[in-house]
Amino acid sequence: MTIKTRERSTSLRRRESWQEGQAFRKFLPLFNQVLVERSTAETVTKGGIMLQGKVLQATVVAVGSCSKGKGGEIQPVRVKVEDKVLLPEYGGTKVVLDDKDYFLFRDGDILGKYVD
Repeated sequence: MTIKTRERSTSLRRRESWQEGQAFRKFLPLFNQVLVERSTAETVTKGGIMLQGKVLQATVVAVGSCSKGKGGEIQPVRVKVEDKVLLPEYGGTKVVLDDKDYFLFRDGDILGKYVD
């Protein structure tokens, strides 16, 4: 890989990242809401047919600021952007931004966070 190619691919990634960031500047979850992008699982059968299954793993793309607890105390959201999380099988609100599907979950509905 030459230096020019590396510079070009780096600038292309920055531009794509900037464009994705623009979608999230248009939408910011409120309170304890978390916006996630589900991972996709594709299975190919012996006959070559691609099947898409429901995946419970997702990547956090935007988070709200905080929520109030039962006693009125402020509780920060427990996940941050780019965390890998485990979602419940059902639930969430589908949100379409720039022709991509995302889902909104409450912070308390997320089952867990994957740790590296």
